[in-house]
Amino acid sequence: MNKPRRARPVSELLKPALADALKARGFAAADILTYWDDIVGERLAAASVPIEVQWPPRPKAAMPDAPPQPATLILKVDGAFAFEVEMAAAQIIQRINAVFGWRCIGRLKLRQGPVERRGAKTPPPLPELDAAGETDLAGRLTGINDDGLRAALERLGRGVLSRKPVTRP
Repeated sequence: MNKPRRARPVSELLKPALADALKARGFAAADILTYWDDIVGERLAAASVPIEVQWPPRPKAAMPDAPPQPATLILKVDGAFAFEVEMAAAQIIQRINAVFGWRCIGRLKLRQGPVERRGAKTPPPLPELDAAGETDLAGRLTGINDDGLRAALERLGRGVLSRKPVTRP
């Protein structure tokens, strides 16, 4: 008997289709594009977008297991924000490298131009819990004063207790 097919997220279906286009622009993975808002913050993300990663040529005498030289990330930036992005370049590079876990980006290159504004994100609905689950989760979150941390832990807790994955807002 045929096994029923499960629904798959669109992002899972698009990854193979987008892989070649991303590689042509120097992006080994879509993570830098996916997490751009988290890397630079909402304000700068609304005024900038990564458009290409330029990798330096690998020296012929390089050891086979040696890490590649850091790349240059080219950003398209609204003219009014170019100075602000330039001033935050070191921090942006540090955050990008932290996301990937190695020193993949060594410098930023800015190209000024209009950046299409994205609409405000609406967070996905949180999974509902039964009364016992709500009480359990509320009890575990008491004493956490930081609003952002408490919200993140609540999303995580709801995903774990409901056994449904919670997507990142």
